[in-house]
Amino acid sequence: MKYPIFNSIVNRIESELIKRNINVSSFKTWDENRINASGLEIVIDLSGTSDYIRSLVINFDWDKFREIALARQLDGMEEHPLLAAKPMISTSIEPLIDIEVVWQFDPRKAQEMVPDKTGTNRLHAASEWMESINKEVNQLLASDNIITRWHIEVEGDQYGRYLSTITLLSYFQYSLSNLESLNETHRYVARKIQHLLYKTNKVIELADRVLDQANAA
Repeated sequence: MKYPIFNSIVNRIESELIKRNINVSSFKTWDENRINASGLEIVIDLSGTSDYIRSLVINFDWDKFREIALARQLDGMEEHPLLAAKPMISTSIEPLIDIEVVWQFDPRKAQEMVPDKTGTNRLHAASEWMESINKEVNQLLASDNIITRWHIEVEGDQYGRYLSTITLLSYFQYSLSNLESLNETHRYVARKIQHLLYKTNKVIELADRVLDQANAA
């Protein structure tokens, strides 16, 4: 990875996950030179945690221009390769880190696959519990000022239509513009990771509760 500040952030994220004994099934970085972008994808296995959600995916997005903006404001970054490059790249962008969080539901556990649920009954039942989850998630994440949406795919079988893909997505964004050193950046990242894990776990808990109630009805 050619962005040393983001690379150090990735290392801090990894150490925070290890410290918390998070069951990470995949932890990988990526670079896309054509658009000067980089990122990190974390997949967390929830098979032993949730009855209805298979995995949690957290994507961190970064790019060259945010790297430069952050390097310019941090102390001790005079030797940063992007600042030393000639000609120097000019940018006025704010150093923001974008985070996409995806809860991947198990469609067979989240809806009843039984013969008496024919036609569009399964879709109607799913829409009700999805709406309940959405209301509670919006309340839980109200202070984070984020966007949350569902992504679904519909298929059919001999009993009618059902959801073959169920994912809930939220988009967080954190500003790094007030940080003055790399150590301060690492401490800030550690706090935000703790906050993010707390909120994602609360979503898992409320989704399990809502689905338990829906399946018991």
